[in-house]
Amino acid sequence: MQTAITQAQLQAALTARHGAERQEKLSRACIGIAGLGGLGSNIAVQLARLGVGRLVLVDFDRVELSNLNRQHYRLCDIGQPKPTALLQQLQQINPYLRYETHCLRLTPQNIPAIFADCSIICEAFDDAAAKAMLTTMVLQQLPQSVLVACSGMAGNDSANAITTKKRLQRLYLCGDGTTDINIDGSLLAPRVSVCAAHAATMVMRLLLGCTTP
Repeated sequence: MQTAITQAQLQAALTARHGAERQEKLSRACIGIAGLGGLGSNIAVQLARLGVGRLVLVDFDRVELSNLNRQHYRLCDIGQPKPTALLQQLQQINPYLRYETHCLRLTPQNIPAIFADCSIICEAFDDAAAKAMLTTMVLQQLPQSVLVACSGMAGNDSANAITTKKRLQRLYLCGDGTTDINIDGSLLAPRVSVCAAHAATMVMRLLLGCTTP
């Protein structure tokens, strides 16, 4: 039987592990995640465990059987919209955070409004054109936001090849930069999760005032 945990108790537990100053910064933050597949779903779970105060979660897709090898979903989630299925899990991790979900396809027209309050946006798309579109929109239309993007996590090469690099003043890139799914043909949970952890770590560092990868 589950014991009811209050918001104060959960916040105290996070503060005990993270430190009061760090937790205060994390709790005040608003982070956007564009795409809730293998990258985005895992990034969201890690940010929720950090106690990031508000998460804006966006994806137009539904959970499929082929997603379960690497994405943070379960058999019981198949057929549900990804934002809905992920929200159920996040609320079980920390029900006291603010979650804003959007079941839609991101476009140049809706990106500025959806992510207007986000200091950091995580690009977690599979499609190269969508990645380029989001990058352009954030850098041109959302000057208050930093973009943490991902590229190169396919295959079974060493996890040590996955790194985080600062590409522009407001752009960080996580991945090995080479192993594209269209070339390698495989996406395996450990490497995808490592890249997601790199992105979540960069978000954490930025929120805590660190600008270097």
